Amino acid sequence: MPEKINIPAEKLSFRVSRSSGPGGQHVNKTDTKVEAVLHIASADFLTEEQRAKIQDKLKNRINKEGQLCVVCQQTRSQITNKEKAINKLKALLYKALEEEKPRKPTKVPKAVKEERIKVKRIRSEKLKGKTEWKKLL
Repeated sequence: MPEKINIPAEKLSFRVSRSSGPGGQHVNKTDTKVEAVLHIASADFLTEEQRAKIQDKLKNRINKEGQLCVVCQQTRSQITNKEKAINKLKALLYKALEEEKPRKPTKVPKAVKEERIKVKRIRSEKLKGKTEWKKLL
């Protein structure tokens, strides 16, 4: 896991709007949906290498202006949604900066290959209509 990332408050911007879903009359008059926005290119708390890695791994979540947007509308509290959006953003950054384990190629065991060939031979004999296939077992 990469070292702890502290996102400075001035690097984040927030947009609020009316949330969807249940909530009765309260939902119609309060802005509880929070969208946290981080401009990746101006994120000087990240190294150049980290920024490149984030832009590569999260390219589907970054818009044309180079902003990474995270939306949260789980609760009816704007403050709680703001905290959850920040945590969601941090989790995304951690996941993008996580080192991938190199794949270790494995070999198919010899016994498995031989068993597959044996089964193929038996099936072939069955399909040819020969009754000698029982001897192959």
